[in-house]
Amino acid sequence: MAVDLLLGLQWGDEGKGKIVDVFTSNYDIIARFQGGPNAGHTLVFNGKKHVLHTIPSGIFHENKVNLVGNGVVIDPVIFKKELDKLAEQNVDYKKSLCISRKAHIILPTHRLLDAASEASKGKAKIGSTLKGIGPTYMDKTGRNGIRVGDIELSDWKDKYRALADKHEAMIEFYNVDIQYDLKELEADFFEAIETLKGLKFIDSEEYVHQAQQSGKSILAEGAQGSLLDIDFGTYPFVTSSNTTAAGACTGLGVAPNQIGKVYGIFKAYTTRVGSGPFPTELFDKDGETMAKVGNEFGATTGRARRCGWLDLVALRYACQVNGVTELIMMKGDVLSGFKTLKVCTAYNYKGETITHLPYNIEEENITPIYTEVKGWEADLTGMTEASQLPENLNAYVEFLEKELNIPITIVSVGPDRKQTIVRKKI
Repeated sequence: MAVDLLLGLQWGDEGKGKIVDVFTSNYDIIARFQGGPNAGHTLVFNGKKHVLHTIPSGIFHENKVNLVGNGVVIDPVIFKKELDKLAEQNVDYKKSLCISRKAHIILPTHRLLDAASEASKGKAKIGSTLKGIGPTYMDKTGRNGIRVGDIELSDWKDKYRALADKHEAMIEFYNVDIQYDLKELEADFFEAIETLKGLKFIDSEEYVHQAQQSGKSILAEGAQGSLLDIDFGTYPFVTSSNTTAAGACTGLGVAPNQIGKVYGIFKAYTTRVGSGPFPTELFDKDGETMAKVGNEFGATTGRARRCGWLDLVALRYACQVNGVTELIMMKGDVLSGFKTLKVCTAYNYKGETITHLPYNIEEENITPIYTEVKGWEADLTGMTEASQLPENLNAYVEFLEKELNIPITIVSVGPDRKQTIVRKKI
């Protein structure tokens, strides 16, 4: 059985968690392959809102395996809080959740390093979520990191102490005012480690291989968006992992020829959290309306999201690097009421019209070239069938399909699990 992928195609916050939750009934295993608690996957069903940060979004479905892969970095304290919330809802996570021994652990000092590094940058800060993600991946590539499998070893605390001491020396080097009580942070950390030890640890690449051999269906769940990829995103305003399709191979141990469908998720408009270039960003009432109607605030940080028109140059690029086979459009309901919509179909780049994403998309180099399309007035949130969608919305979707040359198979018309309309099946 091939492994299917579900990826965000913009700067994150596309609605991946909701669609994974919707798709879970079709799969045996849901596997996270990168990122950490900087992700905020929001699920809404039965009138309740649930926010997950590290745990895969299939956790609320019975008899499904939820796997945290080797490419993920885990903060035990945040992970424990997620588990506690699941326990309150009578979710039997010990039965359904497993963790790769090769996943790296975020230490309390990783978070402190993150804060010190960001504070030292002043106005040049990259907009980190301050969850310790970057420093943890730095230790991973620097071959200093502590992995989940290490906590099964008798001397793992010696390794912890050596790394934490090194981190404190680095914090001193930044020479910024960071106040902290490490003993207090460590008390919570070691308590959470004990909770982590109560879960099932696996050699995930072998687990996934055997699952494929036995005919199990697997959906790999991405965190963050493709434009935040460490290699292909808007560097340096990116995350610290590979958020694109290739990251699923390295983050789960899946061979490239074992990848099946690649579902790409995008909003009907564009948003971005934190710093970095954003060619179609709006600073007018249209942008304010998108933010208000779309409730555009980060599920992890609570930060307001910047809003703008859909950027097809960036979206086309994301489809290309991911090999997207099907598209899913989210938040079509947010655009209801706009008489006219704009779609960026090309850039004026230093006087030249281009349709690809160049190396630098800073404001001084890029002017978006827009195509206008008619909006729709109808409230979409109560619609359940594709036949109910307004004509102008269908025209908008068909315009996007033609520009991207990829079918848009699903349109989301609200945050609830049930507000998901299948346009076509392929």
